[in-house]
Amino acid sequence: MTTGEEHETSAATVRGLIALSLPAILIGVVSALVLFGLEELAALLEHALWEGLPEAVGFDPASGWWIFTVLTLTGLAVGLAIWLLPGHGGRDSATTELMAPPLPLRALPSLALVAALALAGGVSLGPESPIIAINTGILIAVFARFWPQISGTLIVLITAAATIGALFGTPVAAALVFTGVVGSVVGGQALWDKLFLPLLAAGAGAVTMSLLTQPSFAVPMPAYDSIAAIDLLSAVVIAAVAAALGIAAAAVFPFIHRSFRILRNPVLYVTVGGAILGLLGVIGGPVTLFKGLEQTATLVEHRGDYSAGELAIIVAVKIVALVIAAAAGFRGGRVFPAVFIGTAIGVLANAVVPDVPVVVAIAAGVLGMVLAVSRDGWIALFIAVAVTGSVTVLAVLCIAILPCWLLVSRAPEMIVHEPVELPADR
Repeated sequence: MTTGEEHETSAATVRGLIALSLPAILIGVVSALVLFGLEELAALLEHALWEGLPEAVGFDPASGWWIFTVLTLTGLAVGLAIWLLPGHGGRDSATTELMAPPLPLRALPSLALVAALALAGGVSLGPESPIIAINTGILIAVFARFWPQISGTLIVLITAAATIGALFGTPVAAALVFTGVVGSVVGGQALWDKLFLPLLAAGAGAVTMSLLTQPSFAVPMPAYDSIAAIDLLSAVVIAAVAAALGIAAAAVFPFIHRSFRILRNPVLYVTVGGAILGLLGVIGGPVTLFKGLEQTATLVEHRGDYSAGELAIIVAVKIVALVIAAAAGFRGGRVFPAVFIGTAIGVLANAVVPDVPVVVAIAAGVLGMVLAVSRDGWIALFIAVAVTGSVTVLAVLCIAILPCWLLVSRAPEMIVHEPVELPADR
């Protein structure tokens, strides 16, 4: 290509990116607003179930029987919605990646409802999978109506980036995730040209969400300012143990998923899943409920109140709860609970070997577990640093991730690859 042709191509690329900038910003704002709306709905339901109602009738919401009752009834409500409502709650989250083909609009209200019920009821799943599906479905329909010249593939990519930016409160997470995606989705451009629109949308989503609320993964921890040689070994061991536990969960995941489907009707298998989660909540206590973001901060702040044995129970309960919740038909993502599990593993490691800095232990635990669950090294590194708030620990994690990736790269993924079709509308 001649110099003149190169300049023309570059100018055309710039004009195209400028033309798509406004749609990308709109996608970012809308994605954040929908996420905020879903989380506010879930928060209202959560307050009613875990504060308002028990306070009104004089019950203790932390009691075992209340935990069991709420989670069982949550399973029943989600099962009924999946069985009876139009769209049947969208696709089974156990069978879908974060970026999946867009759902029809008729499926989105039921998906939003079952996702909000799960978040409010204490189910061990996060909002990432449903909210990306909801935003993608809405924006694909809107752009097909008003901007049909923009490809659906690009809208899916930008919407996923915008939603991730809103979820984590920063476009950096989206940038890291999509460096491994854009090359296979949009061709013929330099990397930063490919990332321009997703980053713009992610930035708009992050800013919008920050104006509405203050999303943050950072948990207050002791300062970690200098690296000791032993920290490298400690991080490698803790991250490898966390990754091995995540791999074990992924290995049994398809079997558990098939076992629930023996009951055929979602009212039955989701309710049974809710009852099992209720029993696990009784064993592990309130700290093992919900998606895990607030519980992560609670666990770290009060880590001195737990013995090593209690922490081991919390880790085991939350891993089983994640597998059951994802396999039983609840709609939700697996990254948020994986962060809690990794944090709990790190707190346990620090309790067993107090000489391991708590920042190193927690960062390594989060790294290994998120890597095993998400199979994405960038997002695992980002979240591990975001949780600890320590840039210094990043160098340690860059070493620890290498043996972990060797473990994870050929291990089973935490996803069911069997095709699952939506039931026909009744």
